[in-house]
Amino acid sequence: MSTSSTALPLPSERSRVAFRVLGAISASHLINDMMQSLILAIYPILKGDFQLSFVQIGLITLTYQLTASLFQPLVGLYTDRRPTPYSLPVGMTSTLCGLLLLAYAPNFATVLVAAAFVGMGSAIFHPESSRVARMASGGRHGLAQSLFQVGGNTGSAIGPLVAAAVIVPFGQRSVAWFALAALLGIVLLLQVGRWYAHHHVAAAARAARRPAANPLPRNAVVVAIGVLLLLIFSKYFYIAGISSFYLFYVMEKFGLSVQNAQLHLFIFLFASALGTLVGGPVGDRIGRKPVIWVSILGVAPFALMLPHANLFWTTALTIVIGFILSSAFSAIVVYAQELIPGKVGMVSGLFFGFAFGMGGLGAAVLGLLADHTSIDFVYHVIAYLPLLGVVAVLLPNITRPALLASVPAGSR
Repeated sequence: MSTSSTALPLPSERSRVAFRVLGAISASHLINDMMQSLILAIYPILKGDFQLSFVQIGLITLTYQLTASLFQPLVGLYTDRRPTPYSLPVGMTSTLCGLLLLAYAPNFATVLVAAAFVGMGSAIFHPESSRVARMASGGRHGLAQSLFQVGGNTGSAIGPLVAAAVIVPFGQRSVAWFALAALLGIVLLLQVGRWYAHHHVAAAARAARRPAANPLPRNAVVVAIGVLLLLIFSKYFYIAGISSFYLFYVMEKFGLSVQNAQLHLFIFLFASALGTLVGGPVGDRIGRKPVIWVSILGVAPFALMLPHANLFWTTALTIVIGFILSSAFSAIVVYAQELIPGKVGMVSGLFFGFAFGMGGLGAAVLGLLADHTSIDFVYHVIAYLPLLGVVAVLLPNITRPALLASVPAGSR
């Protein structure tokens, strides 16, 4: 890899570093999550080719999300102790292998193995890339986390459009073409890894001079983390019902074609990307707790109306739901990082991993429910999940001085 002027800048170039590094890590997140979303987007093809039930569809989601869920906290815990900048391209390589395996999978079992490779790639990618985003934030942690997250959400939104344009007309093997995007991601992450390797030296020196201090007593931190995990459960069980089964829902209820249904899924996911971009910066200004409160509980009325809506209002409601609900995650992750300072990788891995796990478990459970009832019934059941957002009232307020204590002096 060349280290010429085209490489990412070094930490001394503080006026340029943050946004170039955040842009690179966000673009890598876009590629990573686009490749993940290809699995969701080609479910109708896999269902037809391999004669899959809804339970088996849910098991595919469960496999890659549970793999990511189990390994992300372990990766984060390890890298808190021994940061490994060049693990980022390794994670993307795992996703690349999963994608190629998916393209040529001859049976359902091979599809599950491919999904596991994709899950492992995410497990390696997310904790360290979240750390990079925080290191490049200049103290604006919510903004940095949102910029990082919006890349992933945009990638998830692009997936259905790409599937409609390429995979539906040309079939399962056309998935292999997206190996080119993975190779681009590997190149970007090699550059990010170079920046990270140089920047970590300065960051470690600052951390040694200013040990991290917990802003709250241990018991309060434990309760707050439990509340945040319950909110993640509510959010991602609900999202599992939308992302895994929305294609089938609009096809069965409104008679849409596969390509039209994928366009509607894109609309929902694009609205989610916009919401992600808003949540972090707003949290920087008014605090994380109000954003978390509004984004989970605030979506409840719209979720309750969705199963009773016609096609026009289904589209409109999913836009609102995606926008509001997605604003929570950046605020939740940064809030948790502030609760447990000095453990960015472990916290990021825990919350990304738990989110993946709940999404996968939700897909499997809701798939089983759909097989025994109907997709429409599933949408009536999950409509009540956002009401769990009321537990956000139990979150403690973290005072501004406590937050500033965890920001490196050079970033203020």
